Amino acid sequence: MMFLEFFIWGSWYVTMGTFLGINLEATGAQVGSAFSTQSFGAIIAPFIIGLIADRYFNAEKILGALHLLGALFLYLAYQAESFANFYPFIFIYMVLYMPTLALVNSVSFRQMDDPGKEFPRIRVWGTIGWIISGLVISYVFFWDAADNMREGMLKNTFLMGAIASAVLGVFSFSLPKTPPKADKSEKISVREILGLDAIGLLKDKNYAVFFISSILICIPLAFYYQNANPFLAEIGVSDPTGKMTIGQISEALFLLLLPLFFKRFGLKITLIVGMLAWSVRYALFSIGDADQGLYLLLIGIALHGICYDFFFVSGQIYTDSKAGEKFQSAAQGLITLATYGLGMLIGFSIAGQITDIYLQADGLHDWQSIWRIPALIAILVVVFFSILFKNESVNKKPINKPIDI
Repeated sequence: MMFLEFFIWGSWYVTMGTFLGINLEATGAQVGSAFSTQSFGAIIAPFIIGLIADRYFNAEKILGALHLLGALFLYLAYQAESFANFYPFIFIYMVLYMPTLALVNSVSFRQMDDPGKEFPRIRVWGTIGWIISGLVISYVFFWDAADNMREGMLKNTFLMGAIASAVLGVFSFSLPKTPPKADKSEKISVREILGLDAIGLLKDKNYAVFFISSILICIPLAFYYQNANPFLAEIGVSDPTGKMTIGQISEALFLLLLPLFFKRFGLKITLIVGMLAWSVRYALFSIGDADQGLYLLLIGIALHGICYDFFFVSGQIYTDSKAGEKFQSAAQGLITLATYGLGMLIGFSIAGQITDIYLQADGLHDWQSIWRIPALIAILVVVFFSILFKNESVNKKPINKPIDI
């Protein structure tokens, strides 16, 4: 289940920007709009989970239904011949897919006696699924080879995702029964669904600074998701999708190192290192190339583990410790809504516009200038955070907390 869940996402998400630019002649703004569907899905997902999954139907049945419907819309995206036709299909797909991220976790946790020990061993298969999808694209089917990309072979990534989604959809109905726990007669508010019950955490100045920084650092994050693969492909890096799997391998490794770093240096330094890594990554992207500077690009990709784990995973741990038992779920819902919803929505919009600004007359991009912008934004966020955030201890041990990577 976990392997297929992230194999599906990785099979098309990494190369979508390249596909849209080369094969559907999409502008940077249009590519940004396509990636923003993830944010809209993240905003809508709590309603599907809170109003339906947690109250009326078994989680595994909803998971199966969503993936079967998702397979249809990925197939329609595969057949699209223009951005205007493509966009509505990928929008509907992401609205269907984003709730499944919570559903696979629900199915997992309900079967475990000790999630803190058992869940990481299950969740890591999701990262493996993402890695395998990238390797298949680059080294099995060669869809991202220069000639194959120009011939439109990247559209097959959506077909691969559709097939995997259909397989997981059928397979989900064989998963252990995971009935809803909530009482369907109990009233539930929009405030509760969106995690707004935890909004009182923002009265704490330290947490408010972290919350704002989390939204702002999503702008550099969006640049990576949207532009990294098109950048590597455009400058002539071979097998760009396969090489980008280094980022997921790094993510898994640094997750293991996070508790040690967290304990040795504390919360504030860990978060700052995570944000600084974004700036360093983009600086490397701005000076690297496909020949002598390839190693700089690979180091930049490998920094993904520090970029993501040291800030976002540490932030989940910090949020959990600040919320207390009463508002733990609401607090995680609120920070997810702020980052993957609001933050990424802003980030993809800015990234798309910047990409269009630096499109040159020859049809290529001034990538050096493009990458300098998220590098600068990350530095400004670090300065803001460093000045206003006061270091504090986190009571809960991160190593004992199951984390959604």
